[in-house]
Amino acid sequence: MTFLSRLALALAALLLGGCEQSPAPALDQQLYIWQRQWTPAHGLALRQSQGDFSTLRVLALQAFPGAGWRRARIDPALLKADGRPLIAVIRLDGQLKALDQDEIIGQIQQVLGDWQAQGLTPVGVEIDHDAGNARLPAYGQFLGQLRHSLPANLRLSITALPAWLDSPALPGLLETVDSSVLQVHAVSDPRQGLFDPKQARRWAQRWGELTSRPFYLALPAYGVALLTQESGMPVVESEVPIDRGGERQELLADPQQVAGLAADLRAAPPQHLAGLIWFRLPLAGDRRAWSLTTLGAVARGDHLDSRLALQWQQQDGLYDIRLVNQGNLDSPWPQRLTLTVGACDGVDALAGYTLQQTPGLLTFTRIQEGRLAAGSQRAIGWARCTKIDQGGFNVYP
Repeated sequence: MTFLSRLALALAALLLGGCEQSPAPALDQQLYIWQRQWTPAHGLALRQSQGDFSTLRVLALQAFPGAGWRRARIDPALLKADGRPLIAVIRLDGQLKALDQDEIIGQIQQVLGDWQAQGLTPVGVEIDHDAGNARLPAYGQFLGQLRHSLPANLRLSITALPAWLDSPALPGLLETVDSSVLQVHAVSDPRQGLFDPKQARRWAQRWGELTSRPFYLALPAYGVALLTQESGMPVVESEVPIDRGGERQELLADPQQVAGLAADLRAAPPQHLAGLIWFRLPLAGDRRAWSLTTLGAVARGDHLDSRLALQWQQQDGLYDIRLVNQGNLDSPWPQRLTLTVGACDGVDALAGYTLQQTPGLLTFTRIQEGRLAAGSQRAIGWARCTKIDQGGFNVYP
């Protein structure tokens, strides 16, 4: 090969290498803390979430129509010890008749001042306001005034709705803030479900084409219950129980569905997508949220699996029988479980299951709905038997 040939090949390789795109940066993972009353359980949840989520967006203040202002009772010592960047979230109810700009700005400044006096230094403020499209121009004016009243080093973001995509006021609104958080859960009729991954992807794609600034996608890691009314319109029950009769339908965001969308967004992120924000930090015993084990696995992109098994402890011939979830995916209680045993002179099931005894076999059948968090266990019955075969069980979803 001549010198000129080698030179031509080298130049071609250089040009081709220059055309290759560098890999997209990993999507940032952040977390909402949305409890108005903090408890000691927050300490454990914060410690366990340290490795997976970079930033905490903390509910700080809410404005309700007629009821006025309510502050979240945070634990500043826990947040200070945690050390992650903080964003104070201000919730302005969408049913407020109007935004009193001076009052709202005064309330926000007071909260920020109190946080700073407690040793907290937030890096940003997020305004969560479900404004209708007709009110977006006025909302944009408020955000502009708020931006001028905040320190220049404090980033301003907003929670945004997919319905705004059709508003001509949206581009101007987005120019007033540093970033936006597009909420793609609980934005439609609740009877249609909490979340549609295909629709969420389409919304994210359109948002990225419209904005010129970084945006985040708020994804669900929780559930609600729908209470049927005589009028046919459902009432949504979330963290706080509603004392009302009637049929309850539980809705829970499916971790497998959300994980599929997250994987798709990592592989082919829309323009300007900076990260994912998960709603919300689950606490121990939270009955309408994914476990932190499942949430962390979804955020990391781990393979999800529920590994259900039966375990038992024996003392003087009495066996305590437990259902355990050894995987990283929360699971509904299985419909049926069987256990191979020797001769038994006493057996019973505990809450949630009924028990049928046949020669050499115990069959547990589910009689109510429930979920078993990843890494947890629950007692389902007891038996006084001569033996239980090690490994002699089956789980039927």
